[in-house]
Amino acid sequence: MTSNVPESPSPADDAAQEAADAIAAAAQTDGPTARKRPKPGERRVQILQALATMLEQPGAERITTAALAARLEVSEAALYRHFASKAQMFEGLIEFIEQSVFGLINQLGEREPDATLRSRKLVTLLLQFGEKNPGMTRVMVGDALVFENERLQQRMNLFFDKIESALRQNLRESSVVAGAATPTVDAQADASVVTAFCVGRLQRFARSGFKRQPCENLDHSLSLLLPGGRL
Repeated sequence: MTSNVPESPSPADDAAQEAADAIAAAAQTDGPTARKRPKPGERRVQILQALATMLEQPGAERITTAALAARLEVSEAALYRHFASKAQMFEGLIEFIEQSVFGLINQLGEREPDATLRSRKLVTLLLQFGEKNPGMTRVMVGDALVFENERLQQRMNLFFDKIESALRQNLRESSVVAGAATPTVDAQADASVVTAFCVGRLQRFARSGFKRQPCENLDHSLSLLLPGGRL
């Protein structure tokens, strides 16, 4: 998974790289050791890694458990020993997305006192995560969930609701500091626009076959959406 990482990465950027690479590093199965019996829990990670990798193929159609099992060279029954359904496999990917992104957002809250910069860095880490994890991006924007259980899309909707809530909190703080007459209303409107921008960039990335990078000209875009600070 590759990305155009900005110059002078912040601790949040470094953490984003670590989070983006974690599942891949944990699930390496190539080489002569691939046939050894997996350790407890390792097979689950291998299944999720294979699913994420298959989702990275531009124009990939709906992934079946048969295709996933074939990629891993195991039976479908072996998959179901670790996951009760394909929906649970997608839930495993969603859990990874949630833990990685919200873990980084929590770090921003602790490390960045400036609310505007905090918002800009939040947008950056979210888009960088998608850029480094193309398969996860298809899950985030719902392209990979079209024919799957409805609860999966609802969970991703909730993910972006939480992103918007975090931005709203930061932007209200910025509005209060700036002396805005209606900081809560302003923050709500601005957070909605910024979240829509993030979703749009991720959708464009997925639907362009991963050619249009989410972080393309990002600093210029952020100067328009979130003026008052630079990364």
